[in-house]
Amino acid sequence: MEKLLELRSVGYSYHTVQGETPALTNINFTVYKGEFVAVVGPSGCGKSTLLSLLSGLLEPEHGSILLYGQKLFHPGSGTIGYMLQHDHLFEWRTVWQNVLLGPEIQKKLTPAKKEAVADMLKTYGLYKFRDAKPSQLSGGMRQRAALIRTLAMEPELLLLDEPFSALDYQTRLTVGDDIGTIIKKEHKTAVLVTHDLSEAVSLASRVIILTRRPGTIQRILPVTFDSNLSPLLRRNTPEFKDYFNEIWKEMNEK
Repeated sequence: MEKLLELRSVGYSYHTVQGETPALTNINFTVYKGEFVAVVGPSGCGKSTLLSLLSGLLEPEHGSILLYGQKLFHPGSGTIGYMLQHDHLFEWRTVWQNVLLGPEIQKKLTPAKKEAVADMLKTYGLYKFRDAKPSQLSGGMRQRAALIRTLAMEPELLLLDEPFSALDYQTRLTVGDDIGTIIKKEHKTAVLVTHDLSEAVSLASRVIILTRRPGTIQRILPVTFDSNLSPLLRRNTPEFKDYFNEIWKEMNEK
């Protein structure tokens, strides 16, 4: 498999007048092209800091982060897409205008790009709502629109920062299934940060378990299911419970 992302001995601390607070230390892992990796760990272990480092919003104090073997590109290059906890769709723009925002800012809004985004809206059930405002959509539809907006930038890597946490439980299950399926169908590489162990197991091919702060890697657990199973159907298998219990035990033993 082709290496897309590689972290080598990455560390980061926050500095204030009160002193230094280490957030992450000695983080080493590789993400391969087309892989879906989930990161879990106790609150305050540095999961969000890790995403900020991967996005280029922060630079590691120690170690290096490589994308295709080269130092991580600067933010705004379009190489990395970042999907946040809230969809942040602009109410004064239609769904169509929202999903085209990235290419518009980058001045890459070509007819071919518009056609590709329209195809995604059709495929994922939002085309008939293209002229609607975000407030007219359900929470799940808004998250799908936010993902299409991110995919319109054609990122090499998708970073997902608890993108379903603002949804009610039933919607969260459905949207998690939708988005996991979309990412797989579009052959994207993704790193998900989540507090929800069930979410991690249902979506990921590997789960990275972090220790308490300063976060370091406690274990990397491969997750294997029948490739034809959607994230929602994974939850109905016997091995789903085994993976969940293994991660739970790992986090609570240390």
